[in-house]
Amino acid sequence: QVQLVESGGGLVQPGGSLRLSCAASGSIFSINAMDWYREAPGKQRELVASITNGGNTNYADSVKGRGTISRDNAKNAVHLQMNSLKPEDTAVYYCHATVTTEQDWGRLTREYWGQGTQVTVSS
Repeated sequence: QVQLVESGGGLVQPGGSLRLSCAASGSIFSINAMDWYREAPGKQRELVASITNGGNTNYADSVKGRGTISRDNAKNAVHLQMNSLKPEDTAVYYCHATVTTEQDWGRLTREYWGQGTQVTVSS
């Protein structure tokens, strides 16, 4: 079993910054892509940023230039630094990862989600 635990959300003023972190734990053999998604009230969950285990990154147009995703492979962790925050960035942010685990019969690759962390941008 794998758990993804997020931290770093909260209330921030427009123009401010925050750093979200997510740590994966469990019987992990390897982690492929790690991503951040967000879900605002009344909207569909959307991809914010992703990073491969080789360090290639991808960003939603809405956060390009304001967000930086990074990962620490040794700690099975991913981070999202968000700057120049706007009220429209308000959402629950979810960590997502594609993880390969060791099973008694072999290896299993599946997707996991964190529980989400609330980010509210408001004055």
